[in-house]
Amino acid sequence: MPVATPEIYAEMLDKAKRESFAYPAINVSSSQTLHAALQGFAEAGSDGIVQVSTGGAEYFSGPTIKNMVTGSIAFAKFAEEVAANYPINVALHTDHCPKDKLDGFVRPLLELSTERVKSGGLPYFQSHMWDGSAIDMDENLQIAVELLAKAKAANVILEVEIGAVGGEEDGVTGAIDETLYTTPEDALATAAALGVGENGRYMTALTFGNVHGSYKPGNVKLRPEILKTAQGVVGEKYGVDKPFDLVFHGGSGSSPEEIAAAVDYGVIKMNVDTDTQYAFTRPVAAHMFTNYDGVLKVDGEIGNKKLYDPRAWGKAAEAGMAARVAEACENLRSAGTKL
Repeated sequence: MPVATPEIYAEMLDKAKRESFAYPAINVSSSQTLHAALQGFAEAGSDGIVQVSTGGAEYFSGPTIKNMVTGSIAFAKFAEEVAANYPINVALHTDHCPKDKLDGFVRPLLELSTERVKSGGLPYFQSHMWDGSAIDMDENLQIAVELLAKAKAANVILEVEIGAVGGEEDGVTGAIDETLYTTPEDALATAAALGVGENGRYMTALTFGNVHGSYKPGNVKLRPEILKTAQGVVGEKYGVDKPFDLVFHGGSGSSPEEIAAAVDYGVIKMNVDTDTQYAFTRPVAAHMFTNYDGVLKVDGEIGNKKLYDPRAWGKAAEAGMAARVAEACENLRSAGTKL
């Protein structure tokens, strides 16, 4: 199936909310990790989301070029071609974009998608994330209002972050303190500024103790009930059941029970990056250690081309990551739900 149209993406999200499951949103940074994500979704019988961060977009453009827009468009065009060969729908998304990178990432991508839509085409990406968690709430929402209008014009969904995620991702570090927990007042302010759908569709990353990176279950205190409270206070004011399309950031290492509770409260998208990075790299390490005398020219020998061929260990890496993506689909209850 091709990359999802805006209409198909909207139906994907509606189905997830209606049937209480969430899509894994898998960060990718290469053709290999993209194929691994697509294969994992296919194995699970799940539609899904693949996304690039600012660092991932730079890497796609070439590690010495570091142009986020070039890398993003290259990724989107490549994905359009190869995704058509997989039996699932996949949406393309750009991950965390802080204020200082808006003009070099999300804003120009929205402009390019708007031009493409005006000429009868589809947007390059189906959704973009604005990460205003590092600035004060008023400015965060002011910028969100501007971006939501532009996203609506491009037939694109905006994702916003209300609260802060701890840990580190792409060089941005969040403190582990009370800002990890979104308040009911924050949720009401978000709805007041952005509406509940009438101004354009958006997804909301409310924070409930989320932390980026690798951690053992129990080390981070997740409080999924915060999501239930936020949905309740906003829903009561606007007369809408579960008004927010919620996103779970920093999900690596979370227990199945915490994930299930978050999905029950309206999470329809959960970012998965750290776990899939490890799942990709672990088979490569095993290949290198097991076949060290083939991948290296030891003691004047010539090695074994079949073992140091990047495709040999690359296939193992893709299979490992695909299995972890399929596992995420099972955990999030999206397995077997493809449109």
